[in-house]
Amino acid sequence: MGKGDVKTKKGKIFRGSYGLSRRRKKHENRTAKNNSTEKKKEE
Repeated sequence: MGKGDVKTKKGKIFRGSYGLSRRRKKHENRTAKNNSTEKKKEE
C-alpha cells in the first residue's frame, strides 16, 4: 500500500485524484464572500 495503490490516500495524492479516502474540501458561500469584497471596493 504505497503510491501505486489508488485506494489509499497516499496513492490518490500521487495520482491527483479524489474519492472516499481523499475528500475534497467544501467551500461554503464562495460566491457570497467574493461579492461582499467587490461591493466594498466599489463604495
